[in-house]
Amino acid sequence: MAIIMFLVKVKVKKPAVVYLLNLAAADVLFVSILPFHIVYRFLGSNWLMGEGMCQFVTAAFYSNMRGSILLMTSISVDRFLALVYPVQSLPWRTVRRAWLVCCCIWVISMVSTVPLLIRQQTQKFPILKITTCSDVQDADSFYKFYVYYYFPFYIAFLYFLPLTIMAFCYIGIVCSLSTPSIKGAQKRSRAILLSVVVLCVSILCFGPANVIWLMHFLQVYKRASNFLYIVYIVSVSMGSVSCCVDPLIYYYASSQWQRHVYSLLGCRREHKTPVNQHRVLVQKDKMQRSTDKSSETSRFM
Repeated sequence: MAIIMFLVKVKVKKPAVVYLLNLAAADVLFVSILPFHIVYRFLGSNWLMGEGMCQFVTAAFYSNMRGSILLMTSISVDRFLALVYPVQSLPWRTVRRAWLVCCCIWVISMVSTVPLLIRQQTQKFPILKITTCSDVQDADSFYKFYVYYYFPFYIAFLYFLPLTIMAFCYIGIVCSLSTPSIKGAQKRSRAILLSVVVLCVSILCFGPANVIWLMHFLQVYKRASNFLYIVYIVSVSMGSVSCCVDPLIYYYASSQWQRHVYSLLGCRREHKTPVNQHRVLVQKDKMQRSTDKSSETSRFM
């Protein structure tokens, strides 16, 4: 529904709409691979669809997570420039550049999953009569690469750095909106709510999964208990909730999307005329009435 709204109703004429459209596409990607995870878990972590499909589903899942984080970062930077530097940022905030940024994000997200695609993800356990997908790995063979290179790079540059940028942007937005020169309570509250929603999604949905992911693989190498793996599965499930919360980001980031959602649901939203505009309209109405009266007087004379 969001993608149809952006393409048909809202139209892709602003950078913010480009980022929101790509975020909706990332959510569709996640929803498309969700049935495979559901079947896998309900079969007792038994994968029946082969090594290639396991690699694809695993890579698509993590690509979606990383792409969503980077797209939310782009939305925060775009919002920051639009509200804090509205005139100076006009040459930079173009639809073409927004599409270029989104293409780079998709490339980075897919390239970051290459280590998952080149290594075997399935492991057979004849005694248990199951085949796991990405849950069990040979610790000795992948420890040096994953723990020393892949995980630190991923955690630092694809989570903590974007989170730092988002925090900086939204703190700057809130500080800018707090100044007395900024008018419009509705616009201010919408921008602040968007800041809160994006930060909460980034911290609560993606934070635990990323941190516990690294801790889990460190624990696997030490051959400790599997309790942290259970916590990791729960945290990944929390990360999956982000695609349910993203419509709030569409709602607070695009006023046009709000209006079209209201019309789709059959609700009428009252459009309040700004005070200054209302005064101008009243003044014009008075002038029009006085003109009409003078024309009537001249007609009778």
